[in-house]
Amino acid sequence: MSYIIATVRDIKACESLHVVEFVVHGETLAMMSLALSDAIMIGTRVKLAVKPTHIAIAKNLTGELSYSNQLPCKIDAIENGSLLSAVKLGYFDVMLESIITRTSLERMQLEVGDEVIALIKASELSIYEVLDV
Repeated sequence: MSYIIATVRDIKACESLHVVEFVVHGETLAMMSLALSDAIMIGTRVKLAVKPTHIAIAKNLTGELSYSNQLPCKIDAIENGSLLSAVKLGYFDVMLESIITRTSLERMQLEVGDEVIALIKASELSIYEVLDV
């Protein structure tokens, strides 16, 4: 799991669906949720979680994407297996890990030091822990 400390910026609700916006290092992240704890309110600090298999990587990105969460990162390390690669992405003080196929890594010619965009769908982000209790 990768974890991000963020602050709740806005909460929108329609019936049982919630879209929660967070701010971290000046960037806005969004999360979709069907259930939301009463402890979550504007200004609450939380630890967000995302699975490494749910973080996509873009290099030389142009155009628009439906990914709500797009974080500019730098590749800090790459661990290659025979089929998969674990790519460690530095985002300020946060270390994100993306698991991608080795074929994608080679096709994109990803290397340590490359500047990339970490892409996370709003449906793949979750609140792991409420820090302000």
